[in-house]
Amino acid sequence: MLLDTHILLWFLDDSPKLPDETKALIENAETVFVSVISLWEIAIKYSIGKLSLDFELQELPDFLVQLEIQTLPLTFTDIEQYAQLPLNHRNPFDRMLIAQAIAHSLIMVSADSVFDAYPIQRVWDQSQS
Repeated sequence: MLLDTHILLWFLDDSPKLPDETKALIENAETVFVSVISLWEIAIKYSIGKLSLDFELQELPDFLVQLEIQTLPLTFTDIEQYAQLPLNHRNPFDRMLIAQAIAHSLIMVSADSVFDAYPIQRVWDQSQS
């Protein structure tokens, strides 16, 4: 299971935007990943003032360890997969997550229905869409 960036932030914040059913899926999953791409996106948006956090950025790795969320590195296979993706979605961060979900056969947890244009399985509580 691979968390989209907004899902990670909502999960860390215990946000009501994250449906209880989706939160339970994350909590009960055997393996949960967050991409290094999401961590990079968070750092970029935080550094330019587009994202505020309820914690210090340097605390994020400890939170991931505590929650047993593994960091998914970027591989050349992911980059090759990215290069083959059709431009159904233009956000480069999301496109890399899609490429990683495909390359690693991971279920994607995201509220973003644009992901459905790609050959991945997306999990989201549809009553919340």
